[in-house]
Amino acid sequence: MSEQELKVWVGRPEDVDDIMELAMAACEENGFVQPNPIKLLNEIWPALNRDKGIVGIVGVPGEKPHGAILLRVGEIWYSNEPILEEKAVFISPDYRAAKGGRARKLCEFGKKVADELGTPLTIGVLSNHRTEGKIRMYQRIFGEPSGAYFLYGSRTGACKQAAE
Repeated sequence: MSEQELKVWVGRPEDVDDIMELAMAACEENGFVQPNPIKLLNEIWPALNRDKGIVGIVGVPGEKPHGAILLRVGEIWYSNEPILEEKAVFISPDYRAAKGGRARKLCEFGKKVADELGTPLTIGVLSNHRTEGKIRMYQRIFGEPSGAYFLYGSRTGACKQAAE
């Protein structure tokens, strides 16, 4: 596969099974509490229908997606102004070592959506695996971070460990 074949496109309702598969894999790898597939679908389905959200998919069109970004329009707790919230960026482990910058392409998609909406984008890294590298990539794409995120009483991947 050449890098020219690698594209990012807007997810559609017919992509629901592939996106749910990626979402469950993301929860298994990074979840710190047990996922609820119905709650996942309640976030993903509206975004696939462009209802207060959007899904960006990366891969080769016509093939199984390599990864996705889920973005939802919402409000921060102290304001009525809309913001664009990244819910997840996930690349299938099968494609993480491959060239092409899939995660970078999805982050750039998020920036493009925020620019088109004229809305701030909140996006971050919630991971205990290869965290420093992910943060460096986000800094290259988004600039300096606005704080830090802490998780007390669990670690990302705890769901996977509990299942084993």
